[in-house]
Formats: sequence, C-alpha cells, structure tokens
Amino acid sequence: MSVAALESVRDRVLPMLRFAAEEYRHRTPAGYPVVVDEPGRGLVGLELDPNFALYFVTDGTDLFVETYRRAARNDARTSASRQKHGGLPFNDRRPIDPGIEDQSLRNLVAELMSHFNFQPGIIHITDS
Repeated sequence: MSVAALESVRDRVLPMLRFAAEEYRHRTPAGYPVVVDEPGRGLVGLELDPNFALYFVTDGTDLFVETYRRAARNDARTSASRQKHGGLPFNDRRPIDPGIEDQSLRNLVAELMSHFNFQPGIIHITDS
C-alpha cells in the first residue's frame, strides 16, 4: 500500500524535482544536483548538494517527507558565552498524506530551495 502511495506522489513530484535540478545545475558542486528515483526501495527525492536534500520516503506502512540541511553560522552576535551551533545537520521528518496536493509538493521543494539559497556564499574566510 505505501509503495503504491509513494508511486502516486512520485508521478506528480518527479517533474518538479527534475525542473529544480535543471535550474540549480550551475549553482551546485560537480556531480550535483541528483534526482533520486527509487520508488521500489521507498525513496524519491532531490539532492542539491551533500548538505541539502529532500526525500519522499516510505517505511512500508506510512509516507513521509524528509528534509536534510545544515544550519548556517551567519549570526554575528555569537560569541564564546553565547554559542550558536552552526553547521550542525538538521533532519526534518514529517508524515504526509498520500493524496497531498500539488501545491503542497511545490511548497516542499521551494522550502528546500529557500534553505539552499539562504546559505552564505563564502569565497574567502578571514578573521578581522
């Protein structure tokens, strides 16, 4: 049942993932983005780079969406006494309905893209 539900979501989300991958092809490291299409193994998703990914997964009974990202450390107010744990991986797993609307699927893809776009584009790291 759950693999069939994933197949149903896959049919609707895969064109969105492929379009996003093509749009981000020139902004990601070599070898990325990767569209993961393994519904038989319970996994469909998009990896923008090693630190940002969106997966639609099943555990055999339920359907979930997983977002993987790293927290950026770009808060200038951090110090030794008020540490902000930047760079830590963040994994968000949410149950979804197999009949999820297309707009909600687009919102999930847009959420991943927003996190990716927010990361700081550091060219040179300096201490001044």
